[in-house]
Amino acid sequence: MTLYLDRDRLVATMEEQATYGATEDGGLHRLALTEADREIRDWFVDQLRAADLSVRIDEFGNIFGRREGSDPDAPPVLLGSHLDSQPNGGIYDGALGVVAALEFVRTLNDEDIETTHPVEVVNWTNEEGSRFQPAMQGSGVWAGVHDITAERAKTDDDGSMLCEALDSIGYHGTAPAAPNTEYDAYLELHVEQGPKLAEASADVGVVTGIVGFTWGRVTFYGEADHSGPTPMHRRSDAFVAAADLITAIRRIPGTLGDQTVGTVGYVHAEPNSINVIPGEVTVTWGFRDPDDRIVEQAYQQVLTEAEHAAQREGVDYETEERMRAPAVSFPDRPVDAVRQAAETLDTRSLELVSGAGHDATHLTSVCDTGMVFAVSEGGKSHSPSEFTSSDDCYEASNVLANAALALATEATE
Repeated sequence: MTLYLDRDRLVATMEEQATYGATEDGGLHRLALTEADREIRDWFVDQLRAADLSVRIDEFGNIFGRREGSDPDAPPVLLGSHLDSQPNGGIYDGALGVVAALEFVRTLNDEDIETTHPVEVVNWTNEEGSRFQPAMQGSGVWAGVHDITAERAKTDDDGSMLCEALDSIGYHGTAPAAPNTEYDAYLELHVEQGPKLAEASADVGVVTGIVGFTWGRVTFYGEADHSGPTPMHRRSDAFVAAADLITAIRRIPGTLGDQTVGTVGYVHAEPNSINVIPGEVTVTWGFRDPDDRIVEQAYQQVLTEAEHAAQREGVDYETEERMRAPAVSFPDRPVDAVRQAAETLDTRSLELVSGAGHDATHLTSVCDTGMVFAVSEGGKSHSPSEFTSSDDCYEASNVLANAALALATEATE
């Protein structure tokens, strides 16, 4: 059986979800556990119930909708992604995976298709890690990678605790934030967020794994002083040390591998005045590579570079690694299901490793996990310029649906 989703409904649903947290430039500002997140969660729950799915919300705010299968003892097939966004991000990142999963169960209902396995659709809490760290937080708690008590105590830049934010939007559920049964498989559709599919003239990506990465921050402590009378030789400038580290982080990937990337995405200076020598500056690092050994080398190098930068400028410093995710390789069964779905639909595909982290990273510890990528025009993401055409959304969603159908209709032993 080959399944074709309702293209018009898929596109209309994507457009509808993009109205929650919409920005004037066509992007999305829907940070985790904000009012905009509450609104999209309310919308999502309404869509699940309209599709006759039973809804449960766990203690970390992850939302599940369940469609029963013919075998009550069969482990569920889980599909989904996330609905939170980056600050002033794009409308496809995460949301396409949730909408495609929702459209899959709607089509099962339309066609009166009974699956052997139950099918569940999920929206994970705080995949982006923009307001609260780490990223992929809800799936990490659910998969047992993170301790729920520690994660609920995390604070944002304004000092608000995650548990308080969760309560304030009404999504502190009662279900345990852990698998309530054995799961058969997890599939996630996501926009590629890179240029490889477009450059290869491929329509979809068959994802074979996800890079490992390290995130962290370094804070340099100098002496704030007047920028005029203080002689250059008397200065302990935290920003000079930070600038040295920033340039080092840009150079480190070139010493390690052709797939290594490194980024400084955040800088905060105190007192941040044109007339004051900065006394305290925090910068972040982020390194990614498919080889965990190279990620560790990058981490060690940034520690060394931070020490050298501090010594050169005569300032103190401290470091904090805020997240470490190992590289993952997806097992053959879900990858084969995605590959076969693309072949059945005569869709041009490319096999690749994801350069970005996704909730699928954590799901590999729970069940067989695979991913489908949709084309990202220009490779743009995490900005309002992120774009995936309706045709590309539809192509990738059909591949997801047929891979999921194959897994959900497998006979159980």
